[in-house]
Amino acid sequence: MEEKVIQVSGSITVDELANALGVSVTHLIGELFKNGIMATINQRLDVETAQIMTEELGFTNVRFERKENSAKLPGVKRELSKDAKLRPPVVAVMGHVDHGKTTLLDTLLKKKTVEGEAGGITQHISAYQMEYKDRKITFLDTPGHEAFAAIRQHGAMLTDIVVIVVAADDGVKPQTAEAIKFAEAANAKIIVAINKIDKEGANIDRTKAQLATDFNLNPEEWGGDTIMVPISAKRGDNLEQLLDMILLTADIDELKADEKIPAEGLVIESHMEVGKGSVVNLLVTGGELKVGEFIVAGKTYAKVRTMLNWKGKPKGKALPSTPVIITGFKELPNFGDKFEEVADEKTARRMALLNAQAEANESANTNVTSTDLLRMMNTADNTKTLNVIVKGDVQGSVTSVVDSLRLIDTKGEITLNIVSTGVGAVSENDVYMASGGKTIIYGFNVVVPNAIAKVAERNGVPVRVYRVIYELLDDAKHEMEEMLDAEMIEEETGELEVKGVFRTEKTEIIAGGMVKSGRVAPGMLGRAYRKKELLGEIEVVNVQEGKVDVPSLAEGELGGMSLKTQKKIQLEIGDTIKFFVREFKKKKID
Repeated sequence: MEEKVIQVSGSITVDELANALGVSVTHLIGELFKNGIMATINQRLDVETAQIMTEELGFTNVRFERKENSAKLPGVKRELSKDAKLRPPVVAVMGHVDHGKTTLLDTLLKKKTVEGEAGGITQHISAYQMEYKDRKITFLDTPGHEAFAAIRQHGAMLTDIVVIVVAADDGVKPQTAEAIKFAEAANAKIIVAINKIDKEGANIDRTKAQLATDFNLNPEEWGGDTIMVPISAKRGDNLEQLLDMILLTADIDELKADEKIPAEGLVIESHMEVGKGSVVNLLVTGGELKVGEFIVAGKTYAKVRTMLNWKGKPKGKALPSTPVIITGFKELPNFGDKFEEVADEKTARRMALLNAQAEANESANTNVTSTDLLRMMNTADNTKTLNVIVKGDVQGSVTSVVDSLRLIDTKGEITLNIVSTGVGAVSENDVYMASGGKTIIYGFNVVVPNAIAKVAERNGVPVRVYRVIYELLDDAKHEMEEMLDAEMIEEETGELEVKGVFRTEKTEIIAGGMVKSGRVAPGMLGRAYRKKELLGEIEVVNVQEGKVDVPSLAEGELGGMSLKTQKKIQLEIGDTIKFFVREFKKKKID
């Protein structure tokens, strides 16, 4: 059956969903009512709720796609004028963690960053520009850890060419596969850099075969159309060949942009710096951005106060495909916001306000969320809540941390409540917000000033700062595991066949038998069966061999025992008793 795609901009009304699915509004409202939601025809549902209800109605071939806000990543590129000029290619370097993405860029750009990265993992998108054969190439380095999927997708959408780095000794891994998917979704050209060819165990042909078989990326030398270059990022082998292939691919596509239009582009990252205020990384995609100009990005705007290139050197203007670092934004723009140049501050302020109002209306109109629905659907709602505040060094990191926290699966037993998020150091306001609410403050690549740490300690607010995202996630999992109720586990210990029954009273049985497997000891519980019929549960009071009390009876041994029961059970010769012990264990989160 052909897949049906429903595009949703943040939320959808009950009426719109019913029409899209081809069911009556009354029927949909009835289904919502069955699940505890009193909905009206104009009530809005978030995407997750719409997906849940679609599955409840039996639709298995429906997929929801989020339509991006106009201030977000543009889905349609601007039509070029006849005056458009050739521009440098924008190249994202993507792949699995520790396959050598950042080492490749370090070697190309002759810099050193790997040693300074927490856990050897790139923590957010970094943008660079180099010259090769008198031409410029812009590079984006994206994280490899699974928690940074949002950043990798963001990186793929910014680019013309994606260089997928695959280690020849390790092959295709989960983040590699995900990077390929992102690149294909963004319609970016793919070049594969088969790295670590200098390592023992490297197998270039095996890596090519895996890419061809599993992902339909067939190397040119095998008759396909995917460029694959074996390299050693560490030694520098074949890096010029890789750069030549990047430029060749760019030439085939004739990458162009208009320079004589208002400047526009995308927010790569943003963070706060003492003495500078908001520091924002931008990628110019069109026009010419200059110091002193006004730009709008989402809910905020800026008069460009300073502009630096990726090396931190002053830059007066930036042409298309150029990454720059600017100051001057009134507030931090969001990760992925589109920016555009406007004539003056009045226009900038008005546009930012309109964008803010549109976002607020969208959020306010989402009346029913998936959290609401799942809570209602679980009639025995015994869920507990973990409250967290997330602070990060840049917007992209905050997004990735929050997304990853939401993916921790507790089978619906723990609800994660994101109280607040923000960029910059942990503040006194964060501590007061967390006070009294059993809230943990997680900091990612940020500092906790001594004065704030003392306030947090005084108020009993846990503040935990990490530089590696998986360590932060492990801590959150541990917190959730501590909140989970213990799970009762039964372990079978033995089986006995009844050979004789000597006394039967209301709550006691004296019997004897042969242990067929395992062992039987005082304190063990058991279930008595006559063939497959359950007669009842018993508890072993003591066991005897002959007329002597013994600690236990092992397989093959014959003995007698005193059994305690909750109700009278009439055992007979030939009945079976299966013994077990019960214990409570803390649940673990996968």
